[in-house]
Amino acid sequence: MNSKKNKPLLLIVDATAAHLDQLSHLLHDDYTIRVAGQAATALALAQQLPRPDLVLVDLALDGLAVCQRLRANPDTANIPLVLMFDHGAAQVEHAFAAGAADVIARPLVPEVLRARIACHLALRGSQQQVQRLRRQLAEQGQLNDAAVWAIACLAGSRDHEPAGHLRRIQHFVLALARKLQGNPRFADELVERHIPLLFRAAPLHDIGKVRIPDAILLKPGRLTPEEFETMKLHTVYGRDAIAGVERELGYSNTFFRLAREITWSHQERYDGSGYPQGLRGDAIPVSARLVAVADVYDALVSDRVYRPAFTHETALELIRQGSGEQFDPDVVDALLAAEEEIMEIAARYQDATN
Repeated sequence: MNSKKNKPLLLIVDATAAHLDQLSHLLHDDYTIRVAGQAATALALAQQLPRPDLVLVDLALDGLAVCQRLRANPDTANIPLVLMFDHGAAQVEHAFAAGAADVIARPLVPEVLRARIACHLALRGSQQQVQRLRRQLAEQGQLNDAAVWAIACLAGSRDHEPAGHLRRIQHFVLALARKLQGNPRFADELVERHIPLLFRAAPLHDIGKVRIPDAILLKPGRLTPEEFETMKLHTVYGRDAIAGVERELGYSNTFFRLAREITWSHQERYDGSGYPQGLRGDAIPVSARLVAVADVYDALVSDRVYRPAFTHETALELIRQGSGEQFDPDVVDALLAAEEEIMEIAARYQDATN
């Protein structure tokens, strides 16, 4: 027998005292019982804490209205409602529309009643568990997003890259991905479940710069060939950082793969003249091809110590000229097709100094 503390709480609503006594006697071993002989009393008891886990309500006691009122109140909307009725009773066909989870006819069969109640309580328990898991996953996702953002901002602070740049990259990549979802070349990678992960991973593209010496990273003039070779290593450092997390955790997933691809390959060029591997065409991961276009566009329309920002139109023309050489032509076409959205994103996340 369950202890009273662990018993589910049932609220039984019926105008007939004999019915209340019968149901209380039938169910008290397994449940804590509250009873109500009037609709108003039932609605008040349903509000008391702890709230009932299930309500048994008689159709004859304005049962449809009770169901409707309980469903309309956010505090009681998720409580299972089982409507009891006599054979031939009018309006029972409206029970489910009124919010009842189940109906059961009199004379009540004890085994059937117990089974119905247990079924609905088990279902409610499963639903509550799913809701808890969803909340936990949402909270974990928020923590993960915060960690990714903190790491990306830390890397950006090394070369004084404003946080707006990271936000713009995220949303540029998202816009490009949406435009390319219907393209067969990208069908395998740009599936719906990958899009949010791509959005989260994009700000990590330059995290490897934390290992580049200040004398090179912050140099205002042109880098020497030797310095440029050192700068190029930021892609390897970024990949190694993500791979190190995977090793430490003992597993990988799609987010880590995308982050690793982006950090390692966003400086590859479509014609094979990029770095660090000299990948060509479709050998460059889709994620890196998207970030390459988004990153260069944002760099072109942003002020630099060695030049003022280009206009949006000039930036688009320069990227169009690089189609097929520096950039995947389909990604360039997506950028041009999303022009209005790209301009809106740039305006929404513009740097404070601009």
